[in-house]
Amino acid sequence: MPDTDTALPRRNLYGRRGSRLRGTKRDTFEDRRARFVALAEDGTPAFGGRGPVWLEVGFGAGEHLVAQARANPGVTLVGCEHYVDGVASCLSKLDAEGAENARVHHGDARDLMDAVPEGGIARAFLLYPDPWPKAKHHKRRFVSDENLDSFARILADGAHLRVASDIPEYIDWTREHAGRHPAFAPVSDTGEAWSDWPGTRYEAKALREGRTPAYLTYARVAR
Repeated sequence: MPDTDTALPRRNLYGRRGSRLRGTKRDTFEDRRARFVALAEDGTPAFGGRGPVWLEVGFGAGEHLVAQARANPGVTLVGCEHYVDGVASCLSKLDAEGAENARVHHGDARDLMDAVPEGGIARAFLLYPDPWPKAKHHKRRFVSDENLDSFARILADGAHLRVASDIPEYIDWTREHAGRHPAFAPVSDTGEAWSDWPGTRYEAKALREGRTPAYLTYARVAR
């Protein structure tokens, strides 16, 4: 069985894919992924109908996704991550929590975003994305005009897009790109995390290494 949905169109996907799971670990992973699947085999969303839907792009090991699912039982949390070790860790946490309001897409977030109906997301998170610091790799950054267009399509009017990073150049990049996009209006830009922020290993590493994170919020302007 492939690691991602083969029914979806193939795109360039950058970053670590993780180790190949085998034996019992693989069977457990597949069982949990089937229970928390976010996209059906035909590429249609396998969530919705249970309160508002929040989307996290690149959830790492799932600390934030699981904490938000626990704190907001009336919300469906949908997370995307292509790093298999992170997906396995998140699925393990969701299984231990007995979470019924979370769904996980192991693969490219853009595939899931393409499947979401217009205005179908009530809140979105992009937390500590890979900064791709080399100029030749800037095209790989998730904050881009194309992906902001996708966020603009799927976010409901007034919905918030939250972005966190500890890399000053990436923070400025986000301010520039989101600031010029007509679908987004700035709400907050601060060094203090959101009131419901549970913390993640990426934030802890940044603080430990002396970097100051920034927490940016943008609102989807009315259509």
